[in-house]
Amino acid sequence: MQIKVKDVNINYVRYGKKEADTIVYLHGWGQNIDMMRPLADPFSTDFNILIVDIPGYGLSDEPKTVWTCYDYVECFKELFEQLDIKKPILVGHSFGGKISLLYASKYDVKKMVLLASPFKKEVARQPLKVKILKKLKQVPGLNKLENFAKKHIGSDDYRHASDIMRKILVDTVNLDITDEVKKIKCPTLIIWGTMDEAVPVERAYELEKLIADSGVVIYDNCTHYAYLERLNQTINVLWNFL
Repeated sequence: MQIKVKDVNINYVRYGKKEADTIVYLHGWGQNIDMMRPLADPFSTDFNILIVDIPGYGLSDEPKTVWTCYDYVECFKELFEQLDIKKPILVGHSFGGKISLLYASKYDVKKMVLLASPFKKEVARQPLKVKILKKLKQVPGLNKLENFAKKHIGSDDYRHASDIMRKILVDTVNLDITDEVKKIKCPTLIIWGTMDEAVPVERAYELEKLIADSGVVIYDNCTHYAYLERLNQTINVLWNFL
């Protein structure tokens, strides 16, 4: 389905239990709805599910101007209002996690799950693409994502981006939101892999100190896509948290 927000067509899927709390899933840079569905589908029996193609990716339009992370936050605020979503549960991976952090620092959020979410400038090394793909192949039910993952995991985000998305990427990577993170009050679960080469695992413990009501779950020998590499464990952890 698509809906227009701030003159941008946003693609999303919504399903699950209609009257229940809504879990909103926001994917990482260069990805789309498909990368979050394995973590969303198991919760559709008890929650309302919303997965969004972040503007610039998937089937959503690119922003017509250079958006900051704050612009993305306001976009999602308006989207939630149009869809009558109050106090969402946010689940964000990487770029989606940074947007979630900013959103929760400003608006009401029931709970939040952060999956390797940057919050200050990082000098990322090239991800271990081959190792990531091998790990994902071992996860039951994720074979259908293999072709997509080959194209998008570990790709050169900057080189493949359009002019507008390239500028948005530079702004996003350089933005330090430490002061905003300190304002977050909602219960927050932080999940990270020890082998994350995009956002180091030390950031998980820093977030835990910055967010008053938070806890960290660390996966040994997992990468920036730890939530998929240990999918069943992540699902179990989220059930306990939610």
